[in-house]
Amino acid sequence: MEKKLKNLFGDAHGLDAKSVDFLTNALSKSNLPGFDYLEFKQSMAALMKMDMDESTAIKSAYATAATVGLTKELLLKTANHYKKVLQVEKNQFDAALQKQMEQRVSSKLAEVEKLKKQIEDYRLKIQQLEEKIGKAQATVDSADENIQADKEKIVSTRDNFEHTLQSIVNQIDRDIENIDKVL
Repeated sequence: MEKKLKNLFGDAHGLDAKSVDFLTNALSKSNLPGFDYLEFKQSMAALMKMDMDESTAIKSAYATAATVGLTKELLLKTANHYKKVLQVEKNQFDAALQKQMEQRVSSKLAEVEKLKKQIEDYRLKIQQLEEKIGKAQATVDSADENIQADKEKIVSTRDNFEHTLQSIVNQIDRDIENIDKVL
């Protein structure tokens, strides 16, 4: 089902493939038994591939699903269940992102500050310490580049994830709105 979910939610342009994989895997692992929102969404997508307009696809998919006991209330309840699954994933992602930021950026910033202090101390010492100051300065200079690169990568990962998450949540919200409007 995971591959099908990637096709359902990952077709929007510009989504980060890694984030789509991660989020659709979470949805797949949390798939409730029986015919629910995810199976309804798959049915809708299959009908729309046959050039059926969205409103008719919603009605047709619902008519079929109703024969196996799906109600509008259950459909909306399960759609909201999957939104909650995505929110849990976002919370875990945010915590991991914060940990990465602390490990990869904050510790290096602290190291840079320590080296800057060391440079000050070296300048107060006799002329022989000039070589040590040069080595420490080189470390500081290269650390700034590494910190910036790591920070940009983390920010890019966060932005890609947020964009992907928002796109999927927007799709679910739109489906909920259409289900409410059509059914």
